Amino acid sequence: MSAGCMTPVETSKSFVAVGENKAKLPIGRMFLLALLAGVYIGFGAQAALTASTGQWDNYFGIAKVLMGGAFTVGLMLVVIGGAELFTGNNLMSVALFSGRIGMGSLLRNWLVVYVGNFVGSLLLALIIVKGGGALAGPVGGTALKVAVAKTSAAAIAGVDHNWAMFFRGIACNWLVCMAVVMAASAREIAGKVLAIFFPIFTFVLSGFEHSVANMYFLPAALLAKASPVAVAASGFKPAQLAGLSWTTMWTHNLVAVTLGNIVGGAIFVGVVYFYAHVCGSEVCTVRSLAGGGQPASRR
Repeated sequence: MSAGCMTPVETSKSFVAVGENKAKLPIGRMFLLALLAGVYIGFGAQAALTASTGQWDNYFGIAKVLMGGAFTVGLMLVVIGGAELFTGNNLMSVALFSGRIGMGSLLRNWLVVYVGNFVGSLLLALIIVKGGGALAGPVGGTALKVAVAKTSAAAIAGVDHNWAMFFRGIACNWLVCMAVVMAASAREIAGKVLAIFFPIFTFVLSGFEHSVANMYFLPAALLAKASPVAVAASGFKPAQLAGLSWTTMWTHNLVAVTLGNIVGGAIFVGVVYFYAHVCGSEVCTVRSLAGGGQPASRR
């Protein structure tokens, strides 16, 4: 163990207790902290939309760099400020496989936090719309461009749209959960900021899909649809936006992205790090599936 950070083994083991604590949160507190996380990720998403608005149509890479850098503030607020984020909580799979929490407790947390994240994201979108019309102008046009790309039913590079969203969701939360793991290992605020910045910057730059970010991007665009200025700024005709709705937000994006996020975070990070660093240690009490879910003896 160094003075600046914990080792990967120490960090992985710490997520057993973290998962236990998250599972034990009262529902009211859990929902409130989840609402805050939805707002915080929404702040990052709004900053990303604003940063990438302008004459960037011929500078795709630069727009993505600006968007990625601005978005990182969202997870910084969540991790350092202390809030409950669905995608980060996918790491509770470490506590589940360690036998310290049950599947019911895990699903209870995920459901409450997911709903809270959505409510917080929607709340911020409404506040921004009512607080000066930031989504009614060019930034609203950018939101519409982003939302149409995220909900189009057209195949992407020959891959079914929802399958593409699913796989982008896997890649996204793989990076997000690694940002959470690295931030947890850092002992200083500066280290946590750096640990968060680069993985989150990478997922936005790469065009991967984050369910909670999309809980802001998509409602923001739906609210922007009511503004003729935003529609004009998007370059779309009203008929081209007809497919963007509160229904397609779920059927063409959030369902597939959420499932992908769970695979990327809970399995590719949580389960892998459990087997690599936790299983077989003194903190691991593996549940025996054959024994009706009763904890097996400690190794």
